[in-house]
Amino acid sequence: MADESEPGSPAELAKALESTGYLADDGTATAAYLALRMTRPLFCEGEPGTGKTALAKALAEVLGAELIRLQCYEGIDASQALYDWDFPRQLLHLRVVEATASAARETLDAEAVGASLYHPRFLIARPVLRALRTSPSVLLVDEVDRADDEFEAFLLEVLTEHAVTIPEIGEVRAVRPPLVVLTSNRTREVHDALKRRCLYLWLDHPDVARETAILRVRLPGLSARLAGQVASAVAKMRRLELLKPPGVAESLDWARALRLLGADVLSVEAAAASLGALLKYREDADRVRATLDTVLA
Repeated sequence: MADESEPGSPAELAKALESTGYLADDGTATAAYLALRMTRPLFCEGEPGTGKTALAKALAEVLGAELIRLQCYEGIDASQALYDWDFPRQLLHLRVVEATASAARETLDAEAVGASLYHPRFLIARPVLRALRTSPSVLLVDEVDRADDEFEAFLLEVLTEHAVTIPEIGEVRAVRPPLVVLTSNRTREVHDALKRRCLYLWLDHPDVARETAILRVRLPGLSARLAGQVASAVAKMRRLELLKPPGVAESLDWARALRLLGADVLSVEAAAASLGALLKYREDADRVRATLDTVLA
């Protein structure tokens, strides 16, 4: 989906992403830039909370494109990603046609009725079809590792052809292929065939300096001191082998909660009172509370 309005280098893209509040490192900016220029899907893998979904949202904002999200889950199939027919409206239409023909004492033309039933106005476009028909667009295929092998095969075909065939209507081909961002939390290995079709990007948790910068960009008015203390404490927590290490979104929530509580420094008391904004399992909260002095040191 490259055009003259897009950033002309990874550095330009990084600057544009920063304007949306997303601070990309050199590797992330380069991978996203190449995905744009090469019209290749970007496969983002990493722990939950490392900014994979946020990257797709930021890219859509930079490109002035519609963000279309396909949330994957166990058991999802092609019809739930592609299209469906509005059966109630089709049934209502059929009854109207039958009533009209009866009033006019005419015989229904089965072929004509069938064609009218499968008119595009009765088509419900799911995320993949919407992305192919929308220009420009960013298609976010979120948590693709939750889907099964058959769904991966379907995605591979669509990503290769940038087109789908609807038997009753015909082929729908993207005039301008969407930028596709696939994310995976690595709950299982995604097949090599799908990965080969994509550019690969591993996203890790940001270091303390970058997370401090993210907190200050996303929360205007947050002091450098409190942002640095939050980022440092969260980095130490991620090394505690928690059930659910906090991501950047949780760091933002924690900093926001601390500020609402009137804290200008991260004290043991303020941290203990606000841990519910950061940690989502009792076991994790108990472990952190038992080591707060070390974590905040």
